[in-house]
Amino acid sequence: MPYISTKTNLEITKEKENVLKQKLGKAIELIPGKSEAWLMLSFEDKVNLYFKGQSDQGIAFVEIKLFGSANSGIYDKMTAAITDILKEELSIAPSQIYVRYEETKNWGWNGSNL
Repeated sequence: MPYISTKTNLEITKEKENVLKQKLGKAIELIPGKSEAWLMLSFEDKVNLYFKGQSDQGIAFVEIKLFGSANSGIYDKMTAAITDILKEELSIAPSQIYVRYEETKNWGWNGSNL
């Protein structure tokens, strides 16, 4: 039950959103037991983001929420994959991207909790 939320100050076209969806769907498999089959995604573009007091270049804030947990080595690989995807698809420098992970033991779906 992973969820990935991506916020950026850049515009994301529908075509680019579809590419990001596909690549993030593949990247989530880096986390053991996670797959695109249960992945929920959201994209917010043209958000007023500032990093180091500036907003004159591409910036992204990505949140990954998980049912369960993973180790830091897995998160290192996931962060590398996300920054590679955003650099390739939106030309955002890895130094302009924050990635936040949140683990939970409680996750609701289909009217009940898992």
